[in-house]
Amino acid sequence: MVRPMEQLTPRQEEILDMIRDSIQKSGMPPTRVEIARAFGFRSPNAAEGHLRALAKKGAIQLLPGASRGILLVEEYEESGGVPVIDQASASPPFFSEENIDAWYDINPYLFEPAADWLLTVSGRDMAGAGILDQDLLAVSVSDKARSGQVVVASLNGKLLVRRLKRNRKRETFLHNEGGRGRPVKITAKDDFEILGIGAGIIRNQKPL
Repeated sequence: MVRPMEQLTPRQEEILDMIRDSIQKSGMPPTRVEIARAFGFRSPNAAEGHLRALAKKGAIQLLPGASRGILLVEEYEESGGVPVIDQASASPPFFSEENIDAWYDINPYLFEPAADWLLTVSGRDMAGAGILDQDLLAVSVSDKARSGQVVVASLNGKLLVRRLKRNRKRETFLHNEGGRGRPVKITAKDDFEILGIGAGIIRNQKPL
């Protein structure tokens, strides 16, 4: 069991409120740069110091390796699980409270990196990667990904699960691993955003 949250300073309360507001509006926590800008800190390091203090007091969990790696402890404790959204029915902003279908009773730290969301996958576009229709894909919120990682991304208003790859020219492609369709090249005209990286799957078995 997570220990009770210690009393916060007024500034820590303000930062925690900003984190809540960002998650509610966009589905993602703010970056250190965004926090520093909002509160007039001289550098993101000052924001990092406040975040570490919030983590030490039990208000948040910091997820290493992600600029938006902030998990609200209260959301997991109150819900008893990880929020689930449906790829087929979710609408922008995709990772938002309005799109939550259910809560899955599982510890997010069973995945590496930790799961912020579970996405009910629609279709077999990633079957070659072992991600099948109706599987629950654990998603760690991040706006960055390495070439070769499975990502959840928004492309021109559509929510996709694809493998992201970059070539030597630093051009970005989204690869379908369902055995059909060519890689999609991302251009400056596209409304493209990486929302998270795949951290694992839960096979959603259905009776015959």
